[in-house]
Formats: sequence, structure tokens, C-alpha cells
Amino acid sequence: MPAAMVARGAHHKRTIVPGERCFTTDKVVAVTLRPLFFVRSGSKDKPVAEKINLDGKLVLAGAGKMGGAMLEGWLAGGLSANDVIVQDPSPPPEIVSLLEKHGVKHVEKLTETTLDAPPAVILMAVKPQIMDDVFPAVAPLAGPDTVTLSIAAGKTVASFEKHLASSRAVVRTIPNTPAAVGRGITVCFGNAHATDKHREVCTGLLSAIGEVGWVDNEDLIDVSTAVSGSGPAYVFLLAECLAKAGVAAGLDEALAARLAEATVAGSGELMRQSDLPPSTLRENVTSPNGTTYAALQVLMAESDGFGPLMQRAVDAATKRSRELAD
Repeated sequence: MPAAMVARGAHHKRTIVPGERCFTTDKVVAVTLRPLFFVRSGSKDKPVAEKINLDGKLVLAGAGKMGGAMLEGWLAGGLSANDVIVQDPSPPPEIVSLLEKHGVKHVEKLTETTLDAPPAVILMAVKPQIMDDVFPAVAPLAGPDTVTLSIAAGKTVASFEKHLASSRAVVRTIPNTPAAVGRGITVCFGNAHATDKHREVCTGLLSAIGEVGWVDNEDLIDVSTAVSGSGPAYVFLLAECLAKAGVAAGLDEALAARLAEATVAGSGELMRQSDLPPSTLRENVTSPNGTTYAALQVLMAESDGFGPLMQRAVDAATKRSRELAD
């Protein structure tokens, strides 16, 4: 395991290397080695980019919202446009403008003549529904040192390995939608052929859209999908339900929505900037026998409160993720 690690949590040793961010839990081990973005000074909202170098080309297959967000981050971080090739038959207009602005090579279809040497990275960012149609044509480009990096939900390592020559590195990941604003978190799993160097490169590239963590068991990608991949929808639902409850209690609809959205967003930012665990932040808001206490008696009920409800939701999402991967 590389030496640069950060552990977050009361029971973990905390080792911080300047300019590096990652996380660990009892089951999730994160590795951070020279991420593309990190904070040197100023606001946490305005990280300073550091250049990242690759030992070969980076092939980006699919330049939709997620792929486009990463591409923009890489270029802002100093990755040479000459090191990137984008394959997408119909990229959105904003990506076309980005490609033209930076002079990034764009092709509708990848062939073995597209490159004069195997790429360092093949990043598959196409929709899961068309992955099996797209990847077989891309797989022959992978050389012995190439890592195939997938951000497609539900696509297992084995689904890529079957199209690749033996001993090729594959990294499966699950990002989430806050990546669109640079606040995502991506969980990764590498196969037996993914080296520390491959992990370093993948971590650096994925850091363009937020934090990065690694698991050592592919089954945990399905759990991560249920927690962080689907998690933004749970948070949005919380804001939605909070606003509806406010309206039912007498608030104007617009004001209720504004209060709910600002509360969820502000609380998330407070949690992000604080070193305190969520439980302590919750307790800090809760006065004995006060209004928050009264509400939490309902939300924290053992039988039908938020805890067991969330457990059922995560279990259902995990089960569905595994079904989609079969």
C-alpha cells in the first residue's frame, strides 16, 4: 500500500500529506498519490490545479456529462491536450467547444490506427447500456501497461477482462453526480493486474471531479453504489420532503423550498468543513427537550425511523446493483 494516506474518523490514525485527500473506513481503504486538484491556499471552493503527467496517451471513450466534467478538469489541471484523444460520435455542443478551444483530438470511432502506441489509460465513460457494443472495438488498443478505467455503473471487472488480452489492468469505479460541480466522490476497485502506479494514475484523474477511495473487494462497489452513487437522490428527496412538510405546516411553497434547499446545502457544507462526525454535529443542534429533540424522537424511532428506513433503502439499492451486474 502506498505511503500517502489519510484516515478520517475517531478511531483512525490521521496522516496528512500536503495537497492530498482521501479517506479510509474499516472496509474502505483510500489511496491518494498526487491528485489532479488540491488546495494550496484560499477557499476550499477554489482548489489550485497541479499538472499530471502520463506515460502515454489518455483515451476518453464517451464525452457526456461525467466524461466532459473530467476532461474539463484535466485540461484545467495542466494535462496536455496532445495527450488526450476523445472518442464520441456525437458529443454535446459544450464539449465540442472545449475540444476546439484546446485542440484535443476527437474521433467518432477508435481503431488500431488511431494511435501509434498503446495508451496509458483507456477511460470508458459511455452509458452502461451501450458498453458491450463500444468496448469490444476499443479493447485491442490496450497494451501490457495500459489500465482500462470504467465509470459505468453495474459493469464488472470481468465484463471488461473477457474482451482484453490476458494480464491487463482494469479498474472499476462508481462516481456520483456531484462530480459535475467538482464535489463528487468516486469509489474504485482494481483487478489483480492493477499496480500501484495504475492506482496512482486513476486516483489523479478521478480527483478532477472530487474525492477518491479504493476498496479491496469488488462486491463493495455495489454497496458503494447504494451509498454514494445513489446517495445524492436520497439527499434531494430529503430537501423535497422537508419543503413539502413546511408547506403542509403553513409556509409559502417558494419559501419552504428555499428554506429546505439552503438547509440541506448549508448543512452539507458545514459537515464537509468540520472535523466533527455527523452525530456530534447533530447533537450540537439538539437542545434537551427542545424543538429539534421533538422532531428527532420521530426521525430516530427504532422501528420506523430514518435509520431502519435508510438501511432498507441501501439494501434495496445494493441488491439491484448486483442484479444489474449479473
